[in-house]
Amino acid sequence: MSLPDDAFQWLESLDSPAALQWVEQQNAATAAQLDADARFLPLRDDILAHLRDNRQIPFFSEHDGWLYNFHQDAEHPRGIYRRTTLPAYRAGSQEWGTVLDIDALAAADGRDWYLDGVAHCTVQPNRVLVHLSDGGGDASIAREFDLEAGDWVEQGFAFPEGKNHLAWRDPDSLWVCPGWKGAPLTRAGYPAEVWLVERGEAGQHRWSKVFEAGRDAMMVAAWRYLDGHDAWLDIIEASDSFYSKTYFLVDSGLDCHPLPLPPRADIEAFLHGDFIVKLAEDWQCGDTLWPAGSLLAVPLAELRAPTGKAFQPLVTPEEGLAIESVESTRNHLVVNLIDQVKSRLLAFDRDENGWQPRRLPVPESGVIEFADQPWDSDTLYYSYSDFLTPTGLYRLELSDGEAECLRRQPEAFDAAPYVAEQRYAVAADGVRIPYFVVRARDVALDGGTPTLLYGYGGFEVPMMPYYVENFGQHWLGKGGAFVLACIRGGGEFGPAWHQAAQGVNRPVSFNDFIAVAEDLIATGLTSPAKLAIEGGSNGGLLVGACMIRRPELFRAVVCEVPLLDMLIYPELLAGASWIDEYGDPAVPEERAALLAYSPYHHVREGAAYPLAFFTTSRRDDRVHPAHARKMVARLAEAGHAALFYETDSGGHTGNAGQEHTAEDLARVLVYLYQRLMD
Repeated sequence: MSLPDDAFQWLESLDSPAALQWVEQQNAATAAQLDADARFLPLRDDILAHLRDNRQIPFFSEHDGWLYNFHQDAEHPRGIYRRTTLPAYRAGSQEWGTVLDIDALAAADGRDWYLDGVAHCTVQPNRVLVHLSDGGGDASIAREFDLEAGDWVEQGFAFPEGKNHLAWRDPDSLWVCPGWKGAPLTRAGYPAEVWLVERGEAGQHRWSKVFEAGRDAMMVAAWRYLDGHDAWLDIIEASDSFYSKTYFLVDSGLDCHPLPLPPRADIEAFLHGDFIVKLAEDWQCGDTLWPAGSLLAVPLAELRAPTGKAFQPLVTPEEGLAIESVESTRNHLVVNLIDQVKSRLLAFDRDENGWQPRRLPVPESGVIEFADQPWDSDTLYYSYSDFLTPTGLYRLELSDGEAECLRRQPEAFDAAPYVAEQRYAVAADGVRIPYFVVRARDVALDGGTPTLLYGYGGFEVPMMPYYVENFGQHWLGKGGAFVLACIRGGGEFGPAWHQAAQGVNRPVSFNDFIAVAEDLIATGLTSPAKLAIEGGSNGGLLVGACMIRRPELFRAVVCEVPLLDMLIYPELLAGASWIDEYGDPAVPEERAALLAYSPYHHVREGAAYPLAFFTTSRRDDRVHPAHARKMVARLAEAGHAALFYETDSGGHTGNAGQEHTAEDLARVLVYLYQRLMD
């Protein structure tokens, strides 16, 4: 007889002695099996050496002629914020000047500081806000730092710990959305108010409240758009849910004017008097229906009283096409498109006839990410990689379209013996589901290849063909295959692909993932005895649900920082912000749909579950560690063994030192070796 649903509610406490003792016992048992394996320490050390290899690309942001980079090494495990010049970077020089030493700061303050970001004031970039997280979670403090003086600004801007949203308005004012203790917060624990904070004498800054959302909203944010041509706009984004929002234009008197955009639309840029708007739902404006998946140039004047007549479509929906991101330079727009789950760049130049497209000459068989766009320039930095090609960092001048490779990551392994291919599985409803396989060229299709299948399937996040790096040497090199599933719920093919598995339709993503697993088995690449699945966060929900639904398909499951109790998730940390993605257990019909798949509620005695490995972090202030804790306790209560490891730093995104990163990856690899290769 299983225990009541709330039997393990005590594991939702982050600091009770009983919960911490349970975590310590689970960690010790897992360490005895994984960390004690003779392969663990050499593997950890090899991964750590690779992370610290000074040939790795130091990505940067450019401000006022300086290239700023965050760097970690053995001497600086928490990292340093440093800078150099472009000529020195081109020459491969290691002459970086240290701006801020996080290890020294943590020691001086007696805090477990990790750098959560540095926000430069656009028009006076020597003034920055330094965001510091205690333990690596989402909540952080912020302090004003003067880069030229090399010191904190006396009586400058400073804000307490919270999930705050802070943005420079100009050198002497900030948009501040307070998320600290005591501030009004939304149900999801995010800021509910927008304030303009202006610098005052002797640290007596002037606070003006500009906007307030209700507690049932998700969050608010505010920022200033600068288009490089002396034009600026102050914008507030008030999100009712994860995808539904209203934008407000703030005038000089701090009055807020709603912009008549549809709720599921995103302002991506402001340039030459046009808002660049991406649609996730159809927009009927005047006599024209603009379909979801479109990217539009909308003149500011037209948006005040829209008729749709002056709108210009930049990208329109096509099968297999999605908009990944948009970047504006001083004069141009660049759109990063996903075309059949591979990247390509499209530039737009403005003339008297509007925006004119041109395809940029970049590689189109892998993944491109925007790395930086220096203010008031037409320079764009981007990275490119594919499964078997190490990442390269490129500098592109939009005026002539010539790309310069500044750095290329060294090969982590010899790619010659391997091949990467795109395949398709057929889901239960007949939809073709793309996936990628990275394998040895001469692999025998006899079902004997140890195979790791990775997926996510949520929040319109696409799975793209990134360089496999550590998995190349430590997985492919040992005879394994790596598979990446591009299932519905993700962003590989635009809004419709995401919405097909949204809300009560979430199980569609599980079925797609299972279809890929079955296709891998049917085509002879692997077999249930050689197949592992891995996913984190929403991907943890994915693999947890698939394990419960089809335990006979898998030999191993790596379930990282997961959601697993879908009836309680809105009450834990930031969970209420995801109701738009999953549904609301307070609504009877949606509760029934959530209960129908919630992994925690479907653990059964007598089922042949694989020995799964659950990981989480005590400092995760986004997805509560109780999800993983309670799942492992539920499995044990039903007579099933599981491995569990909870770190005490790093938060949801693993924002910790390189040694912790190496340990986490080594532990996962040892687990996979034991389950699939030994």
